[in-house]
Amino acid sequence: MSESTDSRTKTLNFNVGVLGHVDSGKTSLARALSSTASTAAFDKNPQSRERGITLDLGFSSFAVDLPDHLQGSGGPQQYDSLQFTLVDCPGHASLIRTIIGGAQIIDLMMLVVDVVKGVQTQTAECLLIGELTCPRMVVVLNKIDLLPSNKRQSAIEKMTKRLHKTLETTRFKECPVIAVAAKPGGPEAPDTEEPQGVPELIELLKKQTYLPQRDPGGDLLMAVDHCFSIRGQGTVMTGTVLQGSLAINDTVEIPALKVTKKIKSVQMFRKPVSGAMQGDRVGVCVTQFDPKLLERGLVCTPGSLHTLYAAVISVRKIGYFKGSLATRAKFHITVGHETVMARVTFFGLPPVGTSEPRFDTEPLPLQPCSLDTPFTFDREYFYQDEYVTSQGEARSNPKQWALLEFERPVTCPLLCLVIGSKLDTDIHANACRLAFQGRLLQGFEDKSYAETALPRLRIYKSKQKEGQVERVTDDYTVIGRNLFKKETNLQLFVGLKVTLSTGESGVIEGGFGQSGKFKIRVQAGAQAIQRPSILGVWADSNPASCYRNLRNHVPHTHRCTHLSAI
Repeated sequence: MSESTDSRTKTLNFNVGVLGHVDSGKTSLARALSSTASTAAFDKNPQSRERGITLDLGFSSFAVDLPDHLQGSGGPQQYDSLQFTLVDCPGHASLIRTIIGGAQIIDLMMLVVDVVKGVQTQTAECLLIGELTCPRMVVVLNKIDLLPSNKRQSAIEKMTKRLHKTLETTRFKECPVIAVAAKPGGPEAPDTEEPQGVPELIELLKKQTYLPQRDPGGDLLMAVDHCFSIRGQGTVMTGTVLQGSLAINDTVEIPALKVTKKIKSVQMFRKPVSGAMQGDRVGVCVTQFDPKLLERGLVCTPGSLHTLYAAVISVRKIGYFKGSLATRAKFHITVGHETVMARVTFFGLPPVGTSEPRFDTEPLPLQPCSLDTPFTFDREYFYQDEYVTSQGEARSNPKQWALLEFERPVTCPLLCLVIGSKLDTDIHANACRLAFQGRLLQGFEDKSYAETALPRLRIYKSKQKEGQVERVTDDYTVIGRNLFKKETNLQLFVGLKVTLSTGESGVIEGGFGQSGKFKIRVQAGAQAIQRPSILGVWADSNPASCYRNLRNHVPHTHRCTHLSAI
């Protein structure tokens, strides 16, 4: 919401993301829709103007009368008009990180599709980003002027049917599809021809609007996408308020620069306002600093954001990603408005049956676990060599988490969206580069987190080692060998559970002699073991076996591995 200082009109701001494949006509469509451009609108990058593509987020807006279905729906906050803020996201393949940055601040997605070319690789990736970030979508079939007039309608209907088929399994099933020609004749054509279908698109957008959840309470968090200075006034940061609110004379922090600044004035598309709240697109003038230091980043209430060197996230694989998600692999992690490389370690709940002894060599089964199981430091987790995908008819994957270790520190709020990608994949390959998504649950702010924080994160590997029973010494004690080296400190393993291949179980009581042998206390008694047939087996070249099950805690390579009894 913004309140003009002169007219006192109350405007509902509604953010619409314009996404699509490169050269699908997104910027031309935004131009056709917009009446007022902000400072970052229509791509200031010279390379972009030269090639006719968008390389950075562009913002523009247009205002309409408040639709009937929103009249009186604002509760105590009533609105007089509706402003659409268009977020023109780039379609250039190598800049998908910028698309993700834009997608996190939009209320509705407008997916632009070249009606001649149809769905392309980046179109599908934009659709996936929309699924992760937006509740609603409108598909715009652009460039219908390139279709022969006698076949135009049938081609539009065919493409619409194909798109509905593509969207069947997504959250955007049966979303509206509309055909337009945003710039008849192409980008270089003169502006004499009127765009086709744009008034109808505006009416469709009005019907798709809803009252977003806007909460002025809590700490301020603003995503800044452009920064410039005005001589004699200060430095202006333009962006979108993600949470909380701001007002003139407030003090805000720029975490990336480790400075605080006082707000001198606020504007919303060149109209002075006294303040802004969640969802508003604003320009904020603060006391002077070098704008080159902050082209994109976050602004917040002082002390409310923290810089993280590592984090624990919930994690879900994106179904269209064809590769495996391997532990210790590096991914591009987009969190907040930053994209940084990070090494990933996957872990989950202990497999079903880990408390029972196993004498086969098959891996323990990983069964789907409750998706409501929260993350906590108060339990143990099972180390995974890779993200586990359910097999057979299981509809959902087990609940899983990941430890992210960033190559450089990032500044972001807790519970924010995290997307893992393989952006170094060949941009011409017909493959999805978005690998997984999640939420940031726990951050580690200490640069020495591996020593100070990770010991709280108990991740273990199951390990089984086989030895032999040498002899029985009394009714409850047997002597074992070949589990430990002679230099091993056996006091570390006192109390460790061992299981005999004949079915009995016991615990290690201590060492026996100096050669690595050890005493096992058999709680149920060793009488059954003393039958001549069993003793005969021990005397043979294949003596009875004993097993020890270990848990190697392995949260991080910098930590010492230790063993604990099951």
